[in-house]
Amino acid sequence: MTSVKQEIVLPLLLAGCFLLLFGFAEFLYHKKEVKAEWTRKIVHVGTGIITLLFPVLLHSHWQVLFLCGSFLIILLASLRFKMLPSINNIGRFSYGSILYPIVVYGVYLVYARTEKGLIMFYLPILILAICDPVAALTGRRYPFGIYFIGENKKTISGSLAFFMVCMLITLGTFYTMPWAALEIDSFILLAVLISAVATVSEAIGIKGTDNLTIPASVAFVLNLII
Repeated sequence: MTSVKQEIVLPLLLAGCFLLLFGFAEFLYHKKEVKAEWTRKIVHVGTGIITLLFPVLLHSHWQVLFLCGSFLIILLASLRFKMLPSINNIGRFSYGSILYPIVVYGVYLVYARTEKGLIMFYLPILILAICDPVAALTGRRYPFGIYFIGENKKTISGSLAFFMVCMLITLGTFYTMPWAALEIDSFILLAVLISAVATVSEAIGIKGTDNLTIPASVAFVLNLII
């Protein structure tokens, strides 16, 4: 029974959590008339939080592949058949929702294969789930210092918000998941490096590809320094 619970029941429970999150976003969009930009951010953050349970509850990358693959199919179908407007009705084309499950599986695979600790999974996912929406919402609310990278419109205020929140998350993760006996100054320097790389990755990610560039850059830097 324990094996069945681990292999089947727990992934299904997590799948149910994701479906409830999508359902909540649809409720807010249709019944409470919350704009899709907000409901999409709620799903973005909520998905990241649920995903943090993967290393705790799941013990095989096949389980993660099943979950991520299933939701990739759902998201592709939602685009094809114009479903889930709480996620998709944002008035512009974006790869973001499609890349999210792919990136989660990729980060989990890196965490499982490198065997360098939970920080390899948690830090890229936390930065993606929290810092990206913070940057977008700050940039819209306080559009200070507009600049362009190609056709990609960004704001200095959004990038600064991303960097500062990323610093806090990185330092907090270093503190709660120590992986090296380093002085505090060294941790701060590493946090600055990771935050700077992640901020640049967010800025250059166009049409939702920052959902890929952010965690990929964080995982790359972590793999180099750990």
